[in-house]
Amino acid sequence: MRSLLQVLCVLSALVATGYSIACKQCVDTHNTKCAASNKNCPPNNVCMASYIENTAAGKVETVSIRSCAPRSKCGMSGSISNHAFKSKISITCCKIKSCTPLIPTLPADNNQKNGVTCPSCTSEDSDNCYTSETIECTGDEKKCVLKTTNMTGSKSSIEALRGCATESICNTGTLSIRYDGINIEVKANCTNGSIGLHQGFFFTAAALLLMKLLF
Repeated sequence: MRSLLQVLCVLSALVATGYSIACKQCVDTHNTKCAASNKNCPPNNVCMASYIENTAAGKVETVSIRSCAPRSKCGMSGSISNHAFKSKISITCCKIKSCTPLIPTLPADNNQKNGVTCPSCTSEDSDNCYTSETIECTGDEKKCVLKTTNMTGSKSSIEALRGCATESICNTGTLSIRYDGINIEVKANCTNGSIGLHQGFFFTAAALLLMKLLF
């Protein structure tokens, strides 16, 4: 009976405080795996592996990130595009201490126009950008997105991007990443795509900023 009571007490404590695990945390631009020691995660987080492929001006760059993440970010796969940039991302998770998530698989390319048109612009010094330029969306990118990235800490910057995005990118909402004394917050605000010009308004920009800082 005493052992049962002890187990119940432990379970009650976990429910009250939130279960916490340790995960590897690192960034690598050369392959889908990165090596690092385990670090404690916030309560109720899981171990995440994300793989990102960014294409701009004909140049392709990749980045692999291992970190802690809320369960709501797990299993996400999607893309975001505008006239100058395309990024694809996939996220996998595992939920026990020091586990290794499966290597993420990026979504396949689909260049078939889907009838949606969105504003297309970028800004490296503002949380917004305004434009009359548009882009015809393709594949599953049926949402118009405004994605802002705000970096604070030992270094700071702010960026904004408008373009097309998959619904999965939009569903990420706000993503916060802390790495080596730097805090990065990414917000994705989306509106439904429509035929013709859409008069409305990503994890990915955080990866781009980390690549700029590390290399």
